[in-house]
This record gives sequence, structure tokens and C-alpha cells, in this order.
Amino acid sequence: MFISINPVNPQPRLISQIVKCLQQGGVIVYPTDTTYGIGCDIFNRKGVKKIFQIKQRESKKPFSFICTDLAEISNYAQVSNFAFKIMKRHLPGPFTFVLEATKIVPDSLSTKQKTVGLRIPDNAICHAIVKELGHPLVTTSANVSGEVTPQDPRDIDERLGRLVDFVIDGGISMDEASTVISLLDDNIEVIRQGSGDTSWIE
Repeated sequence: MFISINPVNPQPRLISQIVKCLQQGGVIVYPTDTTYGIGCDIFNRKGVKKIFQIKQRESKKPFSFICTDLAEISNYAQVSNFAFKIMKRHLPGPFTFVLEATKIVPDSLSTKQKTVGLRIPDNAICHAIVKELGHPLVTTSANVSGEVTPQDPRDIDERLGRLVDFVIDGGISMDEASTVISLLDDNIEVIRQGSGDTSWIE
């Protein structure tokens, strides 16, 4: 189903409709502050499995997920003082930070090295969904692996609409994914340069 949500003041009734779908194992396409993402409740195995199928992606490449704030991130990752200061300065924003996962992270969302990628996008719709859901949302670009992610949600709906429960129209997105930065062992390493500015890294 294609559904339009106000990108500045998301309608609570529509957010509740989306969250109910997620709680039942649904998969959605939603806006972030970079590209559109495909997501589900991180604790719903059926939803996670379906996203792997939609993406045509190897299970060895886990997805990142979205949190509401730094306090929630600390539940799912080992956050040192160094990492906390970096993330506090740059989140919400177009960054995915890689940290050591805690035991609460589902195996399907952590690497063999027990690391995990986490985001707090600067997007009102995304934030409202995760906040009402009560725990993180899987995030991966709304495309088949290796393909370009459309910026217009209507184009995404044409390609993926029949495979997901909702495609949320939150406006035209950026054409670059987030910048992925590892903060493991208190070392900063840019893993993927995306839309986030990394000029602050020495």
C-alpha cells in the first residue's frame, strides 16, 4: 500500500497504522535523511528473512538498524566515552556507526565479529515510527542489492510495492546512502563514504 505521511508533522494515526503492521511482521519502505530504506521490527525473524529475500542479499551481510537516541544505542552496542562523544556530535545525521554488539542484538543483524551498524537519521517520519515501535527498525537501502535506489517513492513503489506491506511517501530523497564509520577500539575508520561530511576526521 502506498501511503503519504507529512514529513514535518507525521500524522499519529498513520504512524500507528505503520507500527501495527511492523508488530505483525510487516515490511515497509520508509524515508530517512539519505535514501529510502526497507525495514521491519529487528526482533521479527519473519520480517528480517523477507527483507533478505527482497534485497537478494547474502545472509552473511547483516543489515544496520535505526534507534531513537543515544540511550537506545547503548542498549545494543558497547559505547565507550570516545564513541559517545563522536556520535553525540554527529547524530541525528547521515551516518551509520559500527560498534561492538551487545547480546540483545539478534544474530541475523550482527556480523561474525559481533559488530553492528547503527543510525539515528534526521527524519521526523522515521523517528516517529521507531519511537512508537519501542525498539529499533531494520534499515537497508530500498533496492535490490547492486541496484540504484530511486529518489522518488513512487518509483520505489513500482519496483517493490508488491513485495512490501507499505511504501511511505515522505518526499524526494537524497541520492546517496549514509556514510559508514567504524568506531571499534576507539579508532575512526571510514568504511563507506556517503552523504555524510567526513572533513572532521583527521
